[in-house]
This record gives sequence, structure tokens and C-alpha cells, in this order.
Amino acid sequence: MTSKLDRTFAQLRQHGEKALITYVMAGDPSLQDTEQLVVELEKAGADIIELGVPFSDPIADGPVIQQAAERALRSGASLRAILSMIARLRAKTQIPLVLMAYYNTIHAFGPERFFQEAAQAGVDGLILPDMPPDEAGPLKGPAAAAGLPLIFLLAPTSTSARRTFVARQSQGFVYYVSLTGITGAKLLNLADVEKNVGKIRKVTKLPVAVGFGVATPEDAAKVAAIADGVIVGSAIVKQIAAYREKPEMVKHVAEFVRSLKTAMRMAQPKSG
Repeated sequence: MTSKLDRTFAQLRQHGEKALITYVMAGDPSLQDTEQLVVELEKAGADIIELGVPFSDPIADGPVIQQAAERALRSGASLRAILSMIARLRAKTQIPLVLMAYYNTIHAFGPERFFQEAAQAGVDGLILPDMPPDEAGPLKGPAAAAGLPLIFLLAPTSTSARRTFVARQSQGFVYYVSLTGITGAKLLNLADVEKNVGKIRKVTKLPVAVGFGVATPEDAAKVAAIADGVIVGSAIVKQIAAYREKPEMVKHVAEFVRSLKTAMRMAQPKSG
């Protein structure tokens, strides 16, 4: 079955473009703000939006996203409230929405119920940073029944066998973590990123999106020349944090996202 993620990447490929995947923490500073951000970020050039589900112990995230999760939890964001927000958003936009959640959150909700309700609300995929595919067995059946792609992560340290296994288990796209460490770290070695993206492409036909360390339009342009998608998270969350008490917050974040997409469109792709 072709997913909305598959169709989005195919349409971008037809136009010679790469996907800009933007991350925001749902509920930071409020779910009402998140709802407005999704609509405006699509207008600004985002192709896919990742919505973080706040969790009290986000092991893969650096201080910027940890603090966003704390603000979101204080604002009353919960998985159920986020699904309700997505259902409301579907009256305004059909942009692919991918949830990024920690397994405990799904486990507490109940996996079968979660996948059914997420699909009904209009979720288009799920990333579980603490759940590798060889441990995700209990989720694969409910996810498949609901038609929700499970997107898995690969790191620079992945062995050849691991790279093949994870890439073939992933759906929608392969999330390549450009560096070892936590979100918000600095993008360092693009030659290594290019080499590893090439290795992933040899074992899967799925698009490869690169995240972690993409902070500026220049970074986004460089990664767009290598990968099928560019994931920008901490840099956007920083903008939200800096302007969260100001009325121009949404406008300012949208302008930043527009600058990322503009730089990506100007980048000359090296491959794919």
C-alpha cells in the first residue's frame, strides 16, 4: 500500500526537489500554537512535519528538545490531546504528519488502540527513537493493520549487517542520524554523511532523510545535495523557545523554515 509519505517523496522527486522535514514539539508552548505552526510551516515550504510527543525522560534528545518537552508537559500536552489536535488539523491541511514518540508513551496508551486512533486522527507515520526494529515486534502487527509506517533510525556506527537489516525494516523513509550523540549537536563531517547515505541506498529503495546537526540554511543546502530529505529539529525548537512569549513567534519560525527550503531548492543535488 502506498502511504502519504511515499507519495510526497515521489512528487518531490518528479520536481527535482528534496523533502524538508521540520520537527516541532507538540504543545510547545501550547497545542493551539502547534496547530497554527503546522499550517504556517507548510505554507513556508515544509514537506513533512514531525510532531514530538513530550516525554519526561527523552534519552535521544539534547537540552533544547528536553526543555521543549518540559514546557509541553506543563502546558497539558498528552498523546490523546495531540491526536485530537491532529484530527482538527486535517480540516485545514493534508501535509504528512509523523509522530516522534518514546515507546513508554505508546505502551501506556495501548499499542493497538494507539495505532487505530492515530490512523483515524490522520497520523502518517511513527518514529520511536528508543525502539529498534528487532525489538518492535509487538508494534508491527498493529501498525500494519492501521496502515501506519514505522520509520527506523540508522547511525554512523551501524555495521553493514545492521544497516541492511534496519533499512529493510523501515517504511516511508530511513532516518539517518548524521552523528553519534543527541539532538542539537553540530553537523561535522559531510563527507562521512555522504558516504553512509550511499551505503544505505545500496540496500534499500526507500528515501534517506538526514537529521541531527542541521541548524542553518547552509547546512540544509549541503545535506539536500546528498540525501532525499533534510530533517531540522533543534534549530526550529530554539526559534520557538526564543519567541514563545511574543505575538510574532509563528511568523518568525515560518520565515526561518522558508529560508531553509529556499536554500535547499538552490542546492545542486550530487545524487538521487
